[in-house]
Amino acid sequence: MSTYAVGDIQGCYKQLRKLLKKVKFSPNQDELWCVGDLVNRGPKSADTLRFLQDMDDATSIVLGNHDLHYIALSEGCAPLRSKDTLGKLLTAADAESLSTWLRSKPLAHIGSVDTDAGPSHFLMFHAGVAPSWSVQSTLNYSAEVELALQGADYKEFLRSMYGDKPRRWHNKLKGQERLRVITNYLTRARFCDAVGNLRLDVKQGYAFAPQGYKPWFHYENVSNEATILFGHWASIEGFTGRDNVHALDTGCVWGRELTLMRL
Repeated sequence: MSTYAVGDIQGCYKQLRKLLKKVKFSPNQDELWCVGDLVNRGPKSADTLRFLQDMDDATSIVLGNHDLHYIALSEGCAPLRSKDTLGKLLTAADAESLSTWLRSKPLAHIGSVDTDAGPSHFLMFHAGVAPSWSVQSTLNYSAEVELALQGADYKEFLRSMYGDKPRRWHNKLKGQERLRVITNYLTRARFCDAVGNLRLDVKQGYAFAPQGYKPWFHYENVSNEATILFGHWASIEGFTGRDNVHALDTGCVWGRELTLMRL
């Protein structure tokens, strides 16, 4: 049995199937972890979701910002954007069941995997965390969003999740603002300052860091407690400079590569 983690698929269905075939992946024996952004920008979002849903028992999936956007579109809680490639998915006969299935997924996942060096704990989320968060608090905050997504008022969350403010986390946040900032860290973060203020407008690589800001994984945080798997930041091309922090989005949807990591 092998456990693999794959970077942002974003509708690159053919590349995903080709990569899994290359390693002889078997859903009856192996496991596939997905760091989020399964859909959008690429050509085959519907096929990607159907394929992963069919082998649901063999996967661990966390939601990315594009996945949340698709769910919001599917539920009529957001408008389609010019760069979205979700038209076929939104009008598919199984669109509702795919959206409901995706809405059941978490924003963070932790698991223990047997490696050559012995058991190792891996924490997976799509984008990042606040400098003050521990592994347990990351899972706790993720669970708050998961409850909102799966609760009776989930459409209120979907309508309210868009926006860049509040810019940083603090424990006194309540309601939709609290859920929004948790979601922004876990699905959109790249650069932040030492107290956790996010710069969500900067999407380029390290050379474009605003003054006083660093990549979220350059602070002392969850990376001291577990091996980290994340996606979202294609412009750093898989390089973090940290042995236990793995950036798996290597820009397949932009014509580069899809990365699969054997844990």
